[in-house]
Amino acid sequence: MTNIVRKLKKWNVLLLCNKHSQLNHHKCTVYTPSYKRTVDDVEEKQPVHKFIGKHRKRVSRIHVCGLTVTGALGVLKLPLPENKLRIPPKFQQNYPYHLIIDDISHIACGYGFSILASKLKDQIKVWGCGINTNSQIGFHKSRKTKIKKGETHTKSYQYLMEPTPIPLPFKDAGKTRVIDVACGRAHSLILTDKEGIFAMGNNAFGQCGRQIIEGEVYESSAKVHRIPHERFPSPVVKVVCGMDHSLFLTQTGELFSCGWSADGQTGLGIAEPVPEPTQLRGDLDGVKITQVSSFADTSLALSDTNDIFGWGSSEYGQLACVTESTQAMLPTKLPFDRQKKIIQVAAGGTACLLLNESGDVWVWGYGILGKGPNLENAVWPRRIPRTLFGFSQFKPDIHVKQIKCGLGSFSAITNTGELYTWGKNKSGCLGIGSARDQYFPWKVLTGFEVVDVSCGVDHMVVKSKSLL
Repeated sequence: MTNIVRKLKKWNVLLLCNKHSQLNHHKCTVYTPSYKRTVDDVEEKQPVHKFIGKHRKRVSRIHVCGLTVTGALGVLKLPLPENKLRIPPKFQQNYPYHLIIDDISHIACGYGFSILASKLKDQIKVWGCGINTNSQIGFHKSRKTKIKKGETHTKSYQYLMEPTPIPLPFKDAGKTRVIDVACGRAHSLILTDKEGIFAMGNNAFGQCGRQIIEGEVYESSAKVHRIPHERFPSPVVKVVCGMDHSLFLTQTGELFSCGWSADGQTGLGIAEPVPEPTQLRGDLDGVKITQVSSFADTSLALSDTNDIFGWGSSEYGQLACVTESTQAMLPTKLPFDRQKKIIQVAAGGTACLLLNESGDVWVWGYGILGKGPNLENAVWPRRIPRTLFGFSQFKPDIHVKQIKCGLGSFSAITNTGELYTWGKNKSGCLGIGSARDQYFPWKVLTGFEVVDVSCGVDHMVVKSKSLL
């Protein structure tokens, strides 16, 4: 037997022996590989260990999960593999996938598309991928189509499967930085420190902050509207997109809105579209706002005195504690006092979240709320047990430090950089390894320290840093 093994090794073949056979009577199966293995091949496949110095910078990473066919994940080889190895196309990504793109500081998920931005002073600062039917991620020429003799019409890509640079009309790109991005159903906002806000995409309801043009065609539109900081009492520091409305938070705490108002989304007390950013009043009059959140048609705001205000749609009981109507047309203070000091708010499609200073998460509204299948609706906030976010007697310091909402999904980031998600798991957007709906917060495995997350309708983008 020893002689046979020596000959097989000499021939570079793989030997598989039946472990139940006797040494003097082996039953063996021999497979010949399609290529000749050498010592160099084996050494190349060995792991390379490198020592990391204490001054080494931590590396940023972007991970994506969810529906792939719209291009919102920015990874072309998932739905359209090269097929050299006959890999079948993947229409949904159920766990976080590394998107290779560097120096990203801001992320935002829209309805089937994503916006990524960096703080670099380069000419190109923003990238987009996904659905582009309304030019919500910029105008990208594809080809010229002949209409009549001598006339041509330039079309743009309706779907961008990989991150593509978005050209913006900067006056001085070298001195301008992007400080925030936001995505709606079919429009986007890009906030800069010196050149105001750039708005693009669908403006049928004035959500881009400019006059509504009857019959305007948004497909293949190169229109990028700039709203200067001088338009507001002080510079804008935060932009938020709902489904078809926009919110602008200034440095001094004033809140402005524009767009669709049929459900009170703008908080201006009217149902007509609002094409110009207008300051919100109601219970917000004289109040300094520090945070604002919206994803669909409901909006929440937090003041410097930790009071919570809400307006917009209450179809699923989001604002049932202050109104019996399905809409709240003006910002109204919500009578939440059991949650102690609130430090963050997050508004989703049918439910909302609160985070207090102790790191406790509270949820109310309708849908999968995170407390099991038996709780589908709640008018008042219900606390999600801290143990579901990793708290235990062995880890008493674990607490949630950031909350985010998508249309039907929710996420929470702990102080240790761990990400938990729950809710509607459409196309595997929760990143938990399956496409089943998740009724309790579940830990997402990324291998990195998560620092930010953005949830969409059927996809999610995660920003993280390496542990070393």
